[in-house]
Amino acid sequence: MKLDMRRSILLPAAILLVILVLVNMISRNWFLRLDLTDNKIYSLSESSRSVVSKIDDLLTMKVYFSDNLPGEYGNNRRYLQDILEEYEAYSNGNIRFEFYSPETDEDLEKDAQKSGIQPVQLQVVENDKLEVKKVFMGMVILYEDKREVIPVIQTTTGLEYAITTKIKKLVDTEKKILAIARTGDETPANDNITNLLRQSYQVRSINLKNPIPETIRVILMNGVQDSLTTEEEENLKDFIARGGGVLLAQGRVKPNLRTQRGNEIKSNIFDLLDQYGLHIQKNLVLDRVCGRVNVMQNMGFFRMNVPMEYPFLPIIRNFNADDPVVGGLEQMQLIFPSEIKLDSVVVDSNISVTPLLTTSNHTATMSGFYNLSPDPQTNPLLKKLNQPKKILAARAEIINPENNLMGQIILVSDSEFLLDDGGGASPENHVFVLNAVDYLMGDRELIALRSREITNRPLKEISDDAKRTWKWVNIVLPSLLIVAFGFYRMRWKKRQASILEELYD
Repeated sequence: MKLDMRRSILLPAAILLVILVLVNMISRNWFLRLDLTDNKIYSLSESSRSVVSKIDDLLTMKVYFSDNLPGEYGNNRRYLQDILEEYEAYSNGNIRFEFYSPETDEDLEKDAQKSGIQPVQLQVVENDKLEVKKVFMGMVILYEDKREVIPVIQTTTGLEYAITTKIKKLVDTEKKILAIARTGDETPANDNITNLLRQSYQVRSINLKNPIPETIRVILMNGVQDSLTTEEEENLKDFIARGGGVLLAQGRVKPNLRTQRGNEIKSNIFDLLDQYGLHIQKNLVLDRVCGRVNVMQNMGFFRMNVPMEYPFLPIIRNFNADDPVVGGLEQMQLIFPSEIKLDSVVVDSNISVTPLLTTSNHTATMSGFYNLSPDPQTNPLLKKLNQPKKILAARAEIINPENNLMGQIILVSDSEFLLDDGGGASPENHVFVLNAVDYLMGDRELIALRSREITNRPLKEISDDAKRTWKWVNIVLPSLLIVAFGFYRMRWKKRQASILEELYD
């Protein structure tokens, strides 16, 4: 019997096979992933793609990850494999990765430990009993004669940022230089921030009494308490005039928590900032959205630490969405900040100023006499937080008409912003510092990536009228729905009864 190819299953099957082969050949160099998450955390960001595009030699990723990990750790392995596949796909063949299970081979285990990946102890339930299991969850990245290690991967949060940062560190041939400037006896920055900056930059310490070297692109300054000398002021102005960037943490009032009083800072640095369109008011800003402090109070026969809201520690949730430095941030913590006025100083057309972050719409300002008591009974201003939002950080761009270079100043009106006992202890503030330094350096590849995996999701502030409206909606709407359902069910029963009566009449 002659086979009719048009009616057989062979021709459609052959066509389908050819289509699948063509699709797979095309997808090797072009693919599309639909990522519906808010920050696109399951897709490789533009920042990571930009870093990967700089790789011009083979980069190898050795992943030492144990098999059969419990719960979330098994999900971490799957997520890691998915994201490494995207790195490989965007690298034009320059990235290769491979997974190893060190517990299955003694030589692999020694190789992992030699690379800086040590085993961790996990409690797992096996055979209906709790056991402690030794597992490996790390990776080493090799490029030319250099290596970077991620010793433990316990969460997927920030994983892409960690991998891209390591790759960037390997690929960049020369680290740019920034300096932490000192003018007096103040502590310029804490070790946490300094160590974070050292991952991407060379960090030096300088004294503004000496001219700032040409190799330094950005300087950090924190909490100037006294006036700058003539040499310090001139060196700082010269640095800005030649296109340097300054991240300055500077408030107007120095708090004394022991006496619960504040003293105004007297310094000519405020006159210098006025020249660049950044005027710090002689006040402290209070905000209803704030952190808490422990206060000793009498509780019957005992004295106990009771947490109380402290409006002098505003929590910032309003950011300039159009600015790359803060556009992806969700929350920051400031301590005893002052208000920044951008329209109170007349500046020339070569200076532009941009607000970065503001308070909520429930604020107040304290000036003259600074009472820092957290008790509303002894500090009545704490009950009058009804003023509109205040600017607490801003950026000035200064174009030098002589050389057309643009200097920049990013100002945060908190003198303790870079200290361990101040804002420098907050991880959210660390992201702001790293973003600001990258922006001033002109190195913006990691800014968006650093902010995209922030997981803090505070509730948005709503007005008192809106709160009352939603309160009554929550009270009345369920009752109305129940009554409506009762009426519907009653009418449905009546219809059913009438139909039965008609059938049996």
